[in-house]
Amino acid sequence: MEITQQFENEIAPFLWVEYDDNSGAGVCLNVVGRYLQDVFDTRSEEGFIGNGYDWGSLAQVFLEEKCSGLQSKIIIDSEAQMFCADSDNREALYHFILQFKKACEDKNLILDLFSRAEYD
Repeated sequence: MEITQQFENEIAPFLWVEYDDNSGAGVCLNVVGRYLQDVFDTRSEEGFIGNGYDWGSLAQVFLEEKCSGLQSKIIIDSEAQMFCADSDNREALYHFILQFKKACEDKNLILDLFSRAEYD
C-alpha cells in the first residue's frame, strides 16, 4: 500500500492524513455541506444537514453493510464541520476510503445506504 498522488486524486475530496507519531492515519472531509449535499437534502425534514455527524452516520451504515470486516478497525470520529475516520491499521483505512468514495459516486447506492442512516 502506497499513498500516491493518484490515490489522493481518487479519494478527493477526502484527504488522507498520516499521524506524526506513527500511530495510524485518518481520512477527513472538510467540505461538508457541499459534497453530495443533494443526498443529505433528501432527509432534511428529519434534521440532516450534511455536516460531519451526518457523514459519520452514513459512513457507519456503509461500514456495517459493505465493509463489515473493517468495522472493528475503523473509528468514525467526526465533528460538526468535518467528517473524520481514523485507524491504527493504515491498510484497513486505505481499503475503506477507496470503497467509500466509490460508493459515494454511485448515486443509487449512496441514497440507499443513507436511507438507513440514523440522525445524530
